Amino acid sequence: MADPILLRLAGLVVRRRRTVVALWVIAAVAFVPGARRVQHDFEVAPTVRKSEAAVVDSILAARFASPFVESAVLVASGVPSPSGPDGRAALARIISAIDTIRGVTGHLSFLTTQDTLFRGPTDGTFVIVGLDGSATGADPVIPRLRAATAPIATELARSVPGVTLRWTGNAAINHDIRVASAAEARSAELRVLPLTLLLLFLAFGAVVASILPVLTAGIAIVIALGIAALINAVWPLSILLQNMTTMIGLGAGIDYALLTVSRFREARASGLSPTDAAADAAYHAGRTITLSGAAVIIGLGALLVIPFSELQSSGVGGILVVAVSVLLSTTFLPALLAILGSRIEAGRLPSLLARYTAAALWRAWGEYVVRRPLLVLVVASTPLWVLTWQARRLDARFPSGNWLPPQIEAAVAIDDLNRMQRGGVVNTVRVLVELPPHSCLFTPTGWQAVRRASTFLGADARLTRVASITNALPSNVPPDAAEVLLPARLRRTLKSPDACSTIIEGIPREALDINDVTALVRDLRKPALDSAIGLDGARVRIGGRAAVNADNEDAIAALAPRMIALVVGLTLLALMVGFRSVLVPIKAVALNLLSIGAAFGAVVLVFQDGHGATFIGLEGPLTGVFPAVPVLVFCVVFGLSMDYEVFLVARVAEARRHMPEREAVIEGLRRTGGVITSAAAIMIVVFAAFALGNFYFIKILGFALAVAVFVDATIVRLAVGPALLVLAGRWNWWPGDRSRAEPRQP
Repeated sequence: MADPILLRLAGLVVRRRRTVVALWVIAAVAFVPGARRVQHDFEVAPTVRKSEAAVVDSILAARFASPFVESAVLVASGVPSPSGPDGRAALARIISAIDTIRGVTGHLSFLTTQDTLFRGPTDGTFVIVGLDGSATGADPVIPRLRAATAPIATELARSVPGVTLRWTGNAAINHDIRVASAAEARSAELRVLPLTLLLLFLAFGAVVASILPVLTAGIAIVIALGIAALINAVWPLSILLQNMTTMIGLGAGIDYALLTVSRFREARASGLSPTDAAADAAYHAGRTITLSGAAVIIGLGALLVIPFSELQSSGVGGILVVAVSVLLSTTFLPALLAILGSRIEAGRLPSLLARYTAAALWRAWGEYVVRRPLLVLVVASTPLWVLTWQARRLDARFPSGNWLPPQIEAAVAIDDLNRMQRGGVVNTVRVLVELPPHSCLFTPTGWQAVRRASTFLGADARLTRVASITNALPSNVPPDAAEVLLPARLRRTLKSPDACSTIIEGIPREALDINDVTALVRDLRKPALDSAIGLDGARVRIGGRAAVNADNEDAIAALAPRMIALVVGLTLLALMVGFRSVLVPIKAVALNLLSIGAAFGAVVLVFQDGHGATFIGLEGPLTGVFPAVPVLVFCVVFGLSMDYEVFLVARVAEARRHMPEREAVIEGLRRTGGVITSAAAIMIVVFAAFALGNFYFIKILGFALAVAVFVDATIVRLAVGPALLVLAGRWNWWPGDRSRAEPRQP
């Protein structure tokens, strides 16, 4: 049954085609400045909003006068030991240059503390540098620090070959990830666009027709990023949004535009005028694209349930770019096609893939599926079940070791620290002790409570050093004298001005990886530490990099079941409304889950077992695949893989209005087989381009999505799905079409 609203909208778009195109062009231009700000304005550090680690950071920023609330670490590798005169002179030269940099609030080094922690076993040292992040954050200070220390490194290397000065720590890592993330997105785009244009040209055989989907996707990405920049002004978003928006925008945006252009050319081939063909494409392709986009938005919208900045930002970026892509493909593109008319075939050559995508080939395959549905179902689904069985071993933890992109300076500096046996510095655990007002730090009860906490932490074999305000003075110093005797540096760094909050810092042992330190954080959050303090009204919060990881993992584990239920339930509802059917949505959801399981199985085999890992730039297997990857893959794949189900089933439903059930399945495959194959090939190229990058997180995500789309668009939607449609017959459409009896098959 025709939808009068969509028909009127399609007619309006075509009649006002020049106005529609002009408005979209104006919108794209208007959002360019915002899109360009994403790299500089979006946050990098992953956080669980209102989590314990996030609260610790906010308290340190608001209540403490410490110059080291935000900091970076300068690693001086190859420099003579600072315990000798040459090393002290070199370190003094470095610090004198650092102290002149705008935004530096203080420094800690061997010269200020004489602590052996600050020197390597034989040579090398490091400096902790406090940064002012009150105005624009600490990020802008990092380039200035590097510019100041680069000439010093060159100077020192003249007398001591092999000397390097590199920056790491939270601020430097965040800065480098921000820069590398933007470069990664640009690099992926450069890898994707030539191959995408080639695939589109092979499918369409015309230059102009091939350019239109890429143009549409590009506009969608720019507008989505621009809108995200506006949202970021009131709700901070993660820089991961840039990669996700680009990845999903290129994949889904090109897919939707491809469907619209294909439908327009099909209508033109049947004899319709350019305006009528554009209206036909806006209506028929628009219905399919809208339903498909709704499924994708449901999947991505579920990411907003988990209060983890990277997941929520990925959901926001994906929703924006899919929504804009749907609007562009149903308004801008039909209007542009009506204007172009026959000029869409400009630069036409015979399609080089014609023999593969010809309707006759897909009709022959459809006839085979109709004749042997059970055989096709068993043979096609068996490898998927084998892969899905491997998914049970998926390890959703952070990989051990240094998994930052190897080319960024902060990652190399961490390796330098590890060689100095001081790598635990970047994983420092922050224990915030908040004392009741009647027992602040310099009262006997408060002082002893903090001392007991420090003793408890010092007894943990997983910590190599514990820095506490109570450890800085002999045990016989009374609390009322401690405030006077404490060095000013410690008073500013380790306590709040009202002396009712103090920070204890624990440095993990070198042998511990990030998962071991995360387990340490979870242990410290148990009642044992509170019992050791033994003071009613005192409160302990744990912060630091490992605490952020623990909060991330816990939030995902707690909310993932709700998110999965939400995605599955809303997708079922949307498809039931769209197809007026019960069985078709259930089948679609079940096949989606099978595709996701197969993708997870492939991730296990490649990333955890190491099979073929070298082909995608890994040196060997990983010990984990990040907690957020399974959630992201589930939501993105569940939405995107629904595209091909909607493409196929919508065409089958349309065909069965005037032909028998089985013939309708054949017709659906004949009409959509080429479109699904072309669309999937493009999406696979997009995701594979990101899988070839240097970010392990994005690499795993891109690989999983590429595998899921390949499996879904080939085995699932063109074999398993059609076979199930044939086996179910007219029951596919119950209860929406109960009055129709299945025609007798010849």
